[in-house]
Amino acid sequence: MLPNLTFILGGAASGKSNYSESLAKRCDIPRIYLATAQAFDREMTQKIAAHRRSRAADGWVTIEEPLALADALGRAPGGALVLLDCLTLWLSNILLAERDIAAEIDALMPALVGRDAPLIVVSNEVGAGIVPETPLGRRFRTAQGGLNQAVAARAHLVVSVMAGLPLALKGQLP
Repeated sequence: MLPNLTFILGGAASGKSNYSESLAKRCDIPRIYLATAQAFDREMTQKIAAHRRSRAADGWVTIEEPLALADALGRAPGGALVLLDCLTLWLSNILLAERDIAAEIDALMPALVGRDAPLIVVSNEVGAGIVPETPLGRRFRTAQGGLNQAVAARAHLVVSVMAGLPLALKGQLP
């Protein structure tokens, strides 16, 4: 069984979502996929549709929530594993909606640690790249780095995924 809070980090297309899903499938309890993506163009619309089909075939119950993650986690049935994918898109949504980042993160933290069943949280590691050119890009990178650090501090298991390979940064791989 997984700990109550598992945090999976990696770069774009690193395999972190696939790894997170494989961890979740090892647990013999109901699974909820909490998806944060929004479709702003045709490519993303198609990608989201493909993910919906794939998750339905694998027995996931999907909740799509781009902004109100704390509320969505509060509505998730107790005893069910939740896979939240991903904090990076959620933070982007918060920025684009011009919401108060600090207040949103403060509201999210208790929901992440308050579950009595496994919660797997996926996020992009943005600290290894170049300094963004724009003020918005730098603001996002700083906020994402702070968010990742806050979640990692509360997580029982923190895993970095690179090229599909997991490396435990905190705790032990199951």
